[in-house]
Amino acid sequence: MSYPPTTGRAAPPPAPAAPPRTAWAEGLDRARAAATTEPGRLRVIGAVLAALVIAFGAVTAWQVSDRQTAADAVAERSQPLSADAAQIYRSLADADTTATGGFLAGGQEPPQVRQRFVQDIDTASKLLVRAAANTEGSSSARHEIQKINQLLPVYTGLIDSARANNRQGLPLGGAYLRYANDTMRDQLLPAAGRLYQAETARLGEDYEDAEAWPWVAIATGLVALGALGWAQRREFQRTNRVVNRGLLTATAASTVVMLWLVVGHAVASTRLSDSNDHGAKSLQVLNEARIDSLRARADENLTLVARGAVVVDKDGANKGKDAYEVSYGSRMSALVGEASGDRPSDGSLLDRASALADDDEGREPVEKAGDRIHEWQVRHKAARAADDGGDYKAALTKVIGAEDSTGESFDAVDGQLAKALDHEQREFQQAADDGRGAFTAMALGAGVLTVLGAAGAVLGIGRRLSEYR
Repeated sequence: MSYPPTTGRAAPPPAPAAPPRTAWAEGLDRARAAATTEPGRLRVIGAVLAALVIAFGAVTAWQVSDRQTAADAVAERSQPLSADAAQIYRSLADADTTATGGFLAGGQEPPQVRQRFVQDIDTASKLLVRAAANTEGSSSARHEIQKINQLLPVYTGLIDSARANNRQGLPLGGAYLRYANDTMRDQLLPAAGRLYQAETARLGEDYEDAEAWPWVAIATGLVALGALGWAQRREFQRTNRVVNRGLLTATAASTVVMLWLVVGHAVASTRLSDSNDHGAKSLQVLNEARIDSLRARADENLTLVARGAVVVDKDGANKGKDAYEVSYGSRMSALVGEASGDRPSDGSLLDRASALADDDEGREPVEKAGDRIHEWQVRHKAARAADDGGDYKAALTKVIGAEDSTGESFDAVDGQLAKALDHEQREFQQAADDGRGAFTAMALGAGVLTVLGAAGAVLGIGRRLSEYR
């Protein structure tokens, strides 16, 4: 037997075996292969439709819940805190006004005056405690609350010193009263004003969050409805069937959620906007008007207490004039504007309050307050004329007397503004409750309906798949 000659070369090594395929890769290949068949395509379509409908419900529930939380904050937290801050300011201003009025009454301060002063301080203290407990995440508000709490005992101590000296007939009492008033004007009231601004700013932020349109949910819903419409059109082109009950159920459920979302949010936004325009904003203007009337009354009293001892020292048209009388005029100008004749001009606080009121019940007390302010101004001029003429006793009677005095006019103004505030507070609460009520059950309803819609989409596609078995 003969053998072929050898060349002396070694045989080539065998080719390396292919690496084993992963389960993920094999699954992906199977999915690609399945997607090339109609049953595979239907499974993919069913999964996508169910996912889109569920995503629509989830995003709707998320965005509606956020807006409902903000609407609840407007009605239950932000506006009440803003109102409390305004009440703190009013209580402090009223305490200062009451203290000056009691000082003018002489050494024996009337018991009702003392009681009103104590009540104002007590009200401010209680509201400060509540504000500190409910002011979350606002360092500026907490700082102002702390500052007021520190200064309030200093102010009341000065008032007590002024009262004690006044009972003894010592002129030092007037100095203590002016120092107390400076503490109130320069430190306490500005701090209370900043607290009010901080709480009002937070109210505005909550309004913006509550009224913001849920664009992400609306866009997701449109995509889901578009996909459902495309799936039904595709089935009609392939099978000539007009109705797929499962897909029709999914479309109907998604349409109901979309309409509920759009209409419900529109109603909520409208009512919340009304509560802001004709409630919260009216309250802000009325609070400013009431505070200015209180401070004008304190200025009027201090004009008689100081007797020209405090003058404007800055350059300008008012230099050398009685500082409290100038301040009184400024407050009155803010309240009723610069009058030409007997009626106030446009742009004043009372004009704005009347414009924001949306019914006669809200406008009537504002108009009456304007009439009584006009009466107050007339009486004030008579009191100033008596004081400038050297008849201090007559001037005092015209300011703190029981009848036909500026004090009587001030009390009437304060009463009418308080009445307007009560009305606007009710208007705000009703509109805010209506607004947040429009969100009621929307998140839960959207979740339930979209789950039903997703189930309908799966069942509708499943019915088509059954035809291939």
